[in-house]
Amino acid sequence: MIRQGTQVTAGGPTHQQLIARDRLLNLLDAATAGKVTVISAPAGSGKTSLLRNWVDLAEGGGPGRQPGRVAYIPGEQFRGESQPFWLSVLDAVRYPVSRAGREPAPTTPHFEAARVVDLILAELAAYAAPDRRIVLAIDDVHELISAETAAHLTRLLSELPDGAHAVLATRRDLPLRLHRLRLVGELTELRARDLRFTGDEARALLAASGTDLPEQALAQLMERTEGWAAGLRLAAVALAGHPDPRRFVAEFSGSSRAVAQYLVAEMLERQPADVQELLLRTSILRRVNGALADRLTGRSGTERILLGLEDANAFVVSLDPERTWFRYHRLFGDLLRLELRRRLPGEMPALHRGAAEWLERGGQPVEAVRHRQLAGDWDEAAALLADQAFSMILDGQEKTMQSLLHAFPDPDGADHPELSVAQAAVDLAHGGLDDAAAHLTRLEDFLRQADPERRRRLAPATTAVRLSLARRRGQLADVLRHAEVLDAPVGPAGEPSSSHADLRVLALMNLGIVEAWALGPSDGARHLSEGAELARGIGRPYLEVACRAQLGYATKFTSLTRARQLCEQAIALAEEHSWGTATILAPALITLAESLVWSADFDAAEEVLERARRCLRGDDGPGIRTLLHLVEGMLLAGRGRPAEALARFTAADEMQSRLPERHALTGFVTGQMLAARCRPGSAESVTSVTSAAPAELAELAREQIATLPAPLPDCPELRNAVAVSCLALRDAAGALAALAPVTDAGEAVAAIQAGTTVESWLLAALAHRDLGQDTDVRHSLERALDLAVDDRIILPFLTCGVGELLAAVPDPEPGHASLIADILAAAEGSQTTDSPQPPSMPELSPTELRVLRYLPTHLSRPEIADQLSVSVNTVSTHFRNIYAKLQATDRSSAVQRARDLRLLGVGRLRRSDDEADPELR
Repeated sequence: MIRQGTQVTAGGPTHQQLIARDRLLNLLDAATAGKVTVISAPAGSGKTSLLRNWVDLAEGGGPGRQPGRVAYIPGEQFRGESQPFWLSVLDAVRYPVSRAGREPAPTTPHFEAARVVDLILAELAAYAAPDRRIVLAIDDVHELISAETAAHLTRLLSELPDGAHAVLATRRDLPLRLHRLRLVGELTELRARDLRFTGDEARALLAASGTDLPEQALAQLMERTEGWAAGLRLAAVALAGHPDPRRFVAEFSGSSRAVAQYLVAEMLERQPADVQELLLRTSILRRVNGALADRLTGRSGTERILLGLEDANAFVVSLDPERTWFRYHRLFGDLLRLELRRRLPGEMPALHRGAAEWLERGGQPVEAVRHRQLAGDWDEAAALLADQAFSMILDGQEKTMQSLLHAFPDPDGADHPELSVAQAAVDLAHGGLDDAAAHLTRLEDFLRQADPERRRRLAPATTAVRLSLARRRGQLADVLRHAEVLDAPVGPAGEPSSSHADLRVLALMNLGIVEAWALGPSDGARHLSEGAELARGIGRPYLEVACRAQLGYATKFTSLTRARQLCEQAIALAEEHSWGTATILAPALITLAESLVWSADFDAAEEVLERARRCLRGDDGPGIRTLLHLVEGMLLAGRGRPAEALARFTAADEMQSRLPERHALTGFVTGQMLAARCRPGSAESVTSVTSAAPAELAELAREQIATLPAPLPDCPELRNAVAVSCLALRDAAGALAALAPVTDAGEAVAAIQAGTTVESWLLAALAHRDLGQDTDVRHSLERALDLAVDDRIILPFLTCGVGELLAAVPDPEPGHASLIADILAAAEGSQTTDSPQPPSMPELSPTELRVLRYLPTHLSRPEIADQLSVSVNTVSTHFRNIYAKLQATDRSSAVQRARDLRLLGVGRLRRSDDEADPELR
């Protein structure tokens, strides 16, 4: 809704369109259910425009608005004069708003404000009724408040009769005693944060001036103005007809001429000289408290002034509940810094230097470095940043280090070689391993010439970077060498120093990660768990998240279910600290996605992978990228898109080739890639190659695997790849021969091998089918189901294409029935991205969902009751509830409806879930 009007700006009255802000008008409408509304916000926040707009609408009545009278009093014209103000209020409540503003009754020498308040209350009570209201709207109350006026106004507001409502607009908080109204819910308060323009309102304001900004430019303008109405209106006026709106927004600040004129006139010059000096000298700070302001102004008592400025809505905002730290509105801060350069240019270096000294002593080294840089103290800034690099690494502040490094006049650090430690940490965060190594070499050259104290101070950060680089390169021997801190002696009192504890966490984390990626058994999970607990104990949440994010990956080799739980815990902890898209979280996200892929929950897995990709922007480390591409390929293979899956497996293989040593996933990546080439639909499928005989292709696959270094050729994943190629060439006997070492090995010992072993038995089942060995087919399927049931491993059943075999299994074991139902539902495509979204999802309880999984089986109700260890009556009750919620009439229609709604085939149920469910005990 747009209404024509006149808006007063810094340059004087300007005819422009006003935006009716419906959300605020609705708030004012709703507030009339109480007694009083106070609108308290700085100059230019749109208080007067809002109040006048609402008064117009309230006077006119209309849908949703109670009819009545509005008395409007512009307080600015009285400038603290009590008698004319109270007489104007009395006159306004006696007449409609159309007559308000006429000359008030003449003043008298024996004026009694208390008597006039009595008359106002009587007029209000005489007019107000249940079916009509009267509103008293007073603008610019801050212009007329004195101690006496405040007392009388408090009484008037506290004694308003039913049907009467007062709205007050003010630039600063009023000395009114309205706590009783607040306690009983009769007081509504709108503040600056409520009056800020939203993105949609700002877009409408600009459109009314003929300007249409791109989303990014609009977001930037909103960030600069913080939704301040006057700032947006000034920008809208300047943008109208501007040849380059994007450039204007990029340059728009509090130093822009129109904004500066407005802020100087309305804010700065209204303050006393001592307050102006305080604002100017502290404008160099991102945030300020009383002690720091005392330091920069050379006097005491500034905290009281800062509190008063916030109470006065003078573009000063407190940052903590105790109101000890403050910041200035962005545009106001721009203006103050402009005025500081104009008025006190020679004092700025000293101000920055003083701020740096105070901040360094106060434990705020990052801000101290910034002010050292602004003061031109480059040597001191470099030394301080190098000293703080270790702590910043522990807290994940690589981006902050990067911004500080870029502020130096020599970004490559030629004049300050000790900065190499920070540059190496930044390179590692972005996957630049070679660059990090080069910076480490340069740092070592510097340390050889540095004095012992300097070497001692830089030692923790240097060790941390060396550890991380060795881990990112997968160099276990180097990690072990640099992790000697694990066995270092403690301090003289028998307790480890804080830096020793920090380094121990780093060593445990890096050692655990490398061990988890190494071939063969390892203590990776144990070391990561120890590191996470130690990080929690010493108050390093970033390191705790980093350890727990890697712990999920390390644990998947023993239990997919436990790995999923650990990943979810790591993600929840990261989100508590607003690190939901931090690079350190990527391993947990990818491992969680992998567990979802194994269970054929492909839609959920894709969502998690997309989040992981956002975390990895700018990080090209080969290890984590190998894992990402591998899981992407697994997902695509499960969705029946072999050509795309092969491309991702090939990308994973190319990434792992950059790692210096073989790792725990080497065989799996290579095996998946080779198997994908052999499957129908792949661009490199053996069935699509006509230039070689089948025997030659089989021999080529065997030769390719045989060339791999030991022990890879004998790993289960590669034996499965050989079996896939043999089956594609109708060589069932060759497939069984390749699988024999796997299928004869007994139970799988790791979760990743559990999926591989499931696949081995399924490939064996297909080979036995080709040989007509039905008994062996059933045995192989049962072994695969046995291994898959606990972790609901479904993926191999889809990639091997054994749906027909499973569907033909007569009378499956009760423990396999629900898993088979999940597999068949997934095979029907219930988890593909192309399937339509269900129209509505009935709210089935967890217990009903568990019973639902047995509906597609051939089990009777007594047999289901036996499986769940409950009575037949309990199962029958759940059947009836399921039928009702699914709007089904029988078991068959319930199953079909459940599949349409994707309630089957997702693998949400495990045996442990049944055991934990009190309804199924």
